[in-house]
Amino acid sequence: MQVTEVYAWQGRELVGSDGEKIGTIKAIYEDSATGQPEWALVSSGLFGTRSHFVPLVDAEPNDGTVRVNVSKNLVKDAPSIEGEGELSDTDEQRLFEHYNVPFTSDLSPAVQSAPATGSSYHGVSGDDVTGSDADDAMTRSEEELRVGTAARERGRARLRKYVVTEQIQQTVPVQREQVRVEREPISDADVDAGLSGPEIAEAEHEVVLHEEEPVVEKRTVPKERVRLGTETVTEEREISEEVRKEQIEPEGDIHR
Repeated sequence: MQVTEVYAWQGRELVGSDGEKIGTIKAIYEDSATGQPEWALVSSGLFGTRSHFVPLVDAEPNDGTVRVNVSKNLVKDAPSIEGEGELSDTDEQRLFEHYNVPFTSDLSPAVQSAPATGSSYHGVSGDDVTGSDADDAMTRSEEELRVGTAARERGRARLRKYVVTEQIQQTVPVQREQVRVEREPISDADVDAGLSGPEIAEAEHEVVLHEEEPVVEKRTVPKERVRLGTETVTEEREISEEVRKEQIEPEGDIHR
């Protein structure tokens, strides 16, 4: 793999040896002595508010990401380095000891060739690397902030159906029969019918009484259809991020 390919990793997602996402590669740092890419400065956290140095030893590209040979937890616990400029020997030694990487002057990661002449990359030394064959102009660079959006899962909603019991009361009219005693005198026309039986005797006459009672019948009736839908709403969020830019000032015997 060419060294120039390593500089193209900037902006890619960095994945640890445990398969966990570490963060986004913010910058590539090279060894000031060998010129080899040695560290990746990775931003993580909400809006990329935390930065960590990750060694590029045995780093490999993988499906649009870059996989390194250290775990996410090891990166998270790495010693903090003030600023994002040149790494001192003491800072590098602390990082190498944390990542259990031998601290040697000839350390080189998974790439071997030097950067091509004319590369606009600025390493940890902070020097202009336009190359010795460039013209007498100095290149001034600055970081530009590019803000976009990425979709992520913010939560889930579901419909759940459950059964509740409620008491319903209704008034239902019912009818029943009751006995009413009716008496009527015997007329001359009814004398023969009244004397048809024994003159004095005991007797019984029975009447069957009827009544209505409430009858309850339950049946299941569909009432409505319920479904979940989604709608997109737009809101404004303010993003704040620091960007760096180079300034060029003339020094020495300058005639204005």
